[in-house]
Amino acid sequence: QVQLVESGGGLVQAGGSLRLSCAASGRIFSGSRMGWFRQAPGKEREFVAGIRWNDGSTYYGDSVQGRFTISRDNAKNTVYLQMNSLKPEDTAVYSCALRRVTSTSYDVWGQGTQVTVSS
Repeated sequence: QVQLVESGGGLVQAGGSLRLSCAASGRIFSGSRMGWFRQAPGKEREFVAGIRWNDGSTYYGDSVQGRFTISRDNAKNTVYLQMNSLKPEDTAVYSCALRRVTSTSYDVWGQGTQVTVSS
């Protein structure tokens, strides 16, 4: 069973940057997808960004397009989320997730890491 562990969250001022990491234990098969989601207090979970493990193609939620970049390091089984031009409304718990080859949804989740953006 793959396990996901996020790191890199913290407190940053508006306009600043943070990079989140998600390390996966176990093998990630080439047909899988990895994604980042976030959830702010009182709000529904929101899709942030995703990446296909085989070819590295990426896709983003509208609210982060152009500011955030998802990438992967296959050798390290790690996915990154580079967050630039952060805004207070980006404050949330960020979680990475795995959509396995045999799944139609993201079904393996990390514990999450808090990102707080001060104004």
